[in-house]
Amino acid sequence: MKATFYEGQHTFSVAETEMESPGKGEVRIKVAYCGVCGTDVHIYHGMMDKRVQIPVTIGHEMSGEIDAIGEEVSGYQIGDKVVVRPLDNRAEEASDKGFSHICKKLKFIGIDSPGAMQQYWNVPDFTLHKLPKATDLKLAALVEPLSVACHDVRLSELRKGEVAVVLGGGPIGMLVALVAKDAGAKVFISEVNPKRIKLAEEMGFTVVNPVETDLVQYIDAQTEGYRADVVFEVAGVQPAIDVMTEVAGIRGRIVMVAIHGQARPVNLFKFFWKELKLIGARVYEPEDYEKAIELITKNELPFSSLITAVQPLTSIQQVFENIDKNPDGMKVLLDCQN
Repeated sequence: MKATFYEGQHTFSVAETEMESPGKGEVRIKVAYCGVCGTDVHIYHGMMDKRVQIPVTIGHEMSGEIDAIGEEVSGYQIGDKVVVRPLDNRAEEASDKGFSHICKKLKFIGIDSPGAMQQYWNVPDFTLHKLPKATDLKLAALVEPLSVACHDVRLSELRKGEVAVVLGGGPIGMLVALVAKDAGAKVFISEVNPKRIKLAEEMGFTVVNPVETDLVQYIDAQTEGYRADVVFEVAGVQPAIDVMTEVAGIRGRIVMVAIHGQARPVNLFKFFWKELKLIGARVYEPEDYEKAIELITKNELPFSSLITAVQPLTSIQQVFENIDKNPDGMKVLLDCQN
């Protein structure tokens, strides 16, 4: 089989490796597609060299079919279509309070252990979520990032008829907007990239470029002064932090989706003045995966519009180089069997 390896210094290799039989409690998956995540790009840039064990096979946004089943695995058959929830939470402790998706010793499969950018992949059976037989495996590769969006929207307690403002129209921001729309919210997206603005508008969203239009004034006018019930901060930049407390209405909920690697100035007075709530959101829980699978299976939302390109596994080096050259893109998939 073919497998890819991050070698450090912006370099991937592709090599022939021996296909391994699944161990106890494992299955072997014939990987169909694997999406390139922002975290994968960070790894490519060398930003996580102290964490990953070079050379390493990365990747966690995937879909595929079970190819072999190890001992003590039940409930699955060869040929089942599946996705993997790439969280190894076997080191959960009592102090984690039962929230195994954010336990202190959580290991992320595809970062802390080998990932899906290979033709066949052995994983623990507790990570699996079964897909309906008719599921499009290309769309199913979006289940993992869509689960992030489902988790964000669920924690926001967004209700039908409420106003949601999504700050940032990248892949996760667009998925959050789609899930919020499915929940019955009136959704506005704030984005500065012209190509992403065009895509969001083509998908039916109202988009505001905050460089050209005052976002707060616009939302204020569109909502008769009520402003946003929920704000999703997905951009990860200081201007978004500055505006999130302004665009939120009274008792608004702000969901922190973006990862901020450093401390940021925040207008805490607004939390007092408007009784705002700030909600942290990290990865996902099993129910978020099931919700994402439901949405992908129904296929009533324009998920395919988010797939920028599909490239063969052996083109992995070119894929990452092109992502650097084309920051406007949304989601690139590797065809792991091509």
